Amino acid sequence: MAKSSPFSFLQDVRNEASKVTWPSRRETLITTGLVLLMVVASSLFFLFTDTIIRWSLGFILGAR
Repeated sequence: MAKSSPFSFLQDVRNEASKVTWPSRRETLITTGLVLLMVVASSLFFLFTDTIIRWSLGFILGAR
């Protein structure tokens, strides 16, 4: 690996960071909303699945 000076490294980092396409505020809010919606949907799915499995096992094993 070639050695470079810290100044050269920082210039390279700035050049690469300037090439990044940052999302707009609207895109960020939409993506955040979709992630939160999926978290709620998956939480409800696992809650209902767990409840059904618990009820089924309780019924099968005769537990109250």
